Amino acid sequence: MKLITSLLHCLSRKDTFTLSIVASFLFFIDALFCVIIFLKVSYTEIDWIAYMEEVKGYLDGERDYYNLRGQTGPLVYPGGFVYLFAALRWLTAEDVPTAQVYFIGVYLLNLAVVFAIYVRSKAVPAWALVLLILSKRVHSIFVLRLFNDGVTMLLAHISILFFQSKRWVTGLIIFSVAVSVKMNVLLFAPPLFLLLCTGTSAWTTIIALAAAAIIQVGAGIEFLLVNPWAYLKRSFDLGRKFIFFWSVNWKFLPEDIFLSSWLAASLLAIHLLALALFAHFRWTRSEGGIIKAVSANMHAAAKGATTCRELTLEHITTVLFTGNFIGIAFARSLHYQFYCWYFFSVPYLLWRTNMPTIARVAVWAAIEVIWNMYPSSPVSSLGLQTNTQKTFRRRAEDKQKTSPRHLTDVFLDVLAEDTPDTFCTSSGYL
Repeated sequence: MKLITSLLHCLSRKDTFTLSIVASFLFFIDALFCVIIFLKVSYTEIDWIAYMEEVKGYLDGERDYYNLRGQTGPLVYPGGFVYLFAALRWLTAEDVPTAQVYFIGVYLLNLAVVFAIYVRSKAVPAWALVLLILSKRVHSIFVLRLFNDGVTMLLAHISILFFQSKRWVTGLIIFSVAVSVKMNVLLFAPPLFLLLCTGTSAWTTIIALAAAAIIQVGAGIEFLLVNPWAYLKRSFDLGRKFIFFWSVNWKFLPEDIFLSSWLAASLLAIHLLALALFAHFRWTRSEGGIIKAVSANMHAAAKGATTCRELTLEHITTVLFTGNFIGIAFARSLHYQFYCWYFFSVPYLLWRTNMPTIARVAVWAAIEVIWNMYPSSPVSSLGLQTNTQKTFRRRAEDKQKTSPRHLTDVFLDVLAEDTPDTFCTSSGYL
């Protein structure tokens, strides 16, 4: 009994040594699990053949993005994707099992990087790291579906590891490479830009952004020289129409509303508003808001100081994960492979709330179950959204009853307060 008690006590710790030991053990277990999946579970074809067809056009000499396409439609990813999957085409000779081995490597490398982020952050107890290896859907995305999303998130997580160390230029270079594979990583861009403006010098910010821009130009230069509009339109099409059948979060809407420009514009506006509120009232609250934080950093730089504020590793990680989560919450549509965009940040965000542990695990489990329901249904989507709206209304009513406050304050508290209800509200969009 004492042994069990000691073990449980040890697993509840957040020190670097314990987290590292548990992470190493879980990594080994998950590596074995990936091998079992590879040997026992059949591969499912979705996009691999299309990827190979898209890059074949490039390898045959085509540089006009309007003429690059596969069996599922036109090529809609930036130049980094083309180079990556052209290399995979050569390495694998288009053989799926060989490609799966490479993607198992991508998955395990990503897991190692994520474990490093968690160990350095000391954000969760050691036992909670197991949540990072239990997702059926995420294993499928990497090992059985071979989506480019997995590679993109590997690069994004590596960049976060560098940001934690405040190696902004190196981090931005890797971040830009991730964007060149798939532009969903841009959801991290607003909080990242805020961190640059408030936590480092203007000169470092300029160098980092310039390096990122050079990467983007380099990734697209072959295509930009031939047909720049085609490359930009296809690679970074913010107005892209999604297929209603694959939507996980808006299935309860009529298809015409789902496809409407009105819904897209509304979600974008709410997304930007949420980012602004978090930036001003949460991420720069200790400085008195975003304007004061940025101006204070500029004044400090003018006086010769490197920065006016020492950003903590925890703050950097929280801002980046939260900013990405906000983008997911108000996404135009979520397809199944998009789950890996934020899955690895869910335990971190849950332990940033004051929820009871059992509630944290329950929320994690609910999200996992939802993402494994196929096909998504109006009932599942409506259940998530209805719970979200009820929570918003109840929290707003509670705030209004306690004290007469400005509407903005009420909305901010409902949206951003670190409470169990609020996190369930956010997760309801997922």
